[in-house]
This record gives sequence, C-alpha cells and structure tokens, in this order.
Amino acid sequence: MTNTSSSAQDKPLDGWRLKLYTIIFEADTVAGRRFDQAVLIAILVSVAVVVLDSVQSLQTRWGGIFTAIEWFFTLAFTAEYVLRLICLRRPLSYALSFFGIIDLLSVLPTYLAILVPEAHLLIDVRILRLLRVFRIFKLTGFVNEYTSLGRAIQASRRKILVFLSFVLMVVLVLGTVMHVIEGPEHGFTSIPTSMYWAVTTMTTVGFGDITPKTDLGRLVSSLMMLLGWGVLAVPTGIVTAEMTAQRQQGGNGGGATSPSTTRTCPNCLTEGLSHEANYCWKCGTELPAHQHDAT
Repeated sequence: MTNTSSSAQDKPLDGWRLKLYTIIFEADTVAGRRFDQAVLIAILVSVAVVVLDSVQSLQTRWGGIFTAIEWFFTLAFTAEYVLRLICLRRPLSYALSFFGIIDLLSVLPTYLAILVPEAHLLIDVRILRLLRVFRIFKLTGFVNEYTSLGRAIQASRRKILVFLSFVLMVVLVLGTVMHVIEGPEHGFTSIPTSMYWAVTTMTTVGFGDITPKTDLGRLVSSLMMLLGWGVLAVPTGIVTAEMTAQRQQGGNGGGATSPSTTRTCPNCLTEGLSHEANYCWKCGTELPAHQHDAT
C-alpha cells in the first residue's frame, strides 16, 4: 500500500491538475499572472474592509455590508487554499510551508469570530500574503536580498541565542539588585516588576512609569543605559558579519542559482527553477511540461 502511494506521488502532474497547478503556483504565464494579481487585489480589499470595520462610526453604519464582504473573501480564500492543496502531489509539504501556514491563518480568524467576535481583527495577517508581489512582478533583486537576509539570520541564530541568554541574565541580576536597592516604596514591588524596568531601561525605551529615587539606583540605571547601546548593536553586528561572509563565499553556498522565475517544483515547492529544466535541482523530481510567457 505504501509503495502504491509513493509511486502515485512520484508521477508527474497531468490533466486538469497540471493546468490548475500552473495557474496557481506559477506567474510566468498570462493566466498565472492574472490569477496572482487578482488574489493580491482581493487581499488589499479584504484588509481595507477589516481596517474600516474597526472604525466605530463606519461599523455602525455599514457593519452588515462589511461582514458580508468579509465572508465573501473568506470563502474565496478558503476555496483557493483547498485548490492549492488539491493540485499538489504532496499537499502536506505546502500546508506546513511558510505561505501555506499564512494562507491558513488568513481564513481562520473569520471562522473563529463565530466563537470569539474580536478574532476577526486578526484577519490582517492576510497582508503577509502580499510577499507574493515579489514573484508576480519578478522583483528578483528584492527576493535575492530577502533570501540572503534570511540565510544570514538562520546562520547567526546560535550566536544570537547565546547573546540573548546573556541579556536575560543581566536583566534578572540587575532587576533583582534594583528591587533590593529601591524597594516597593519606589515602585519596585517585585522581581518581575524590576525585570520589566530593566528591560525598558536596557532597550532605551524608558517609559518612565517606574523610576529610581535613590542615588545608588540612579547609578545602576545609568550603567544599564550605557549597556543598552551595546545591546542594540551586537545582534546587528552578528547578522551583518554573517551576510558579509556569505557574500565573500558566493552568496548561495549550495550551488543553487538565484531565483529568476516563478517556476516551482510540485514536490518540494522549490521556486526559481529554469524554464528549460526537466528535473528539480533540489529533490530530483521530474518537472511537468512548462510553457511560459516570454514577455
């Protein structure tokens, strides 16, 4: 049974599923570009409706219309999400991908609003789907820079986690010190409250709702403010150094060419495949026949 299922997944797409896949996942064809542009317009309109619905005067007057429009777009996006899963051989791969999760989150708030009315405001997550604008208008320079930044952050994650661990220790220690120095009478009622003060001071936000009153407390505050400058600079320096190292090594680091098309592998969803490619460079899957708009 497993072998039969695996062989079915390895077969190239054909028929109506191939046509649907080409329209939904690739923007190098006229139909695909028009589909993605229509989706982007729908996203903008639906988000605008949610924003307007949050204005009390407009909600009182047009609330019924806003609700109807929101349900229309929710049903449309739900149908789109289902179609995306249907035309893939491995729908779970897409469902667990970044865009797959965003697509799911873009429709859930409206359904959740039936139980929790305030949840419909979370529908603004749909705005994240506008990241597809890079695909549609072939702004590959932006895509490459976005990908490079993502790789640098991923490569720096351990260093950043070590740094954040150090920051948390400093916040805990100095927050405790301030709790001892200032005490409840000056607003430092507990260690968690003192840690909150330490975070706002170290990040140079300084709301001013809790302030030290003693000279020793002000001295500790001054040290934390100076330390805050370094705190802000270190993560930036870590990521910048990693980006510089990647550029010196050739950027991609894996032999994959920079994405210049919206052609996508139906198996692993790798994007940027060449129009002439017959197999995916990442997973080796045979690609369906591809026809693109030369313009």
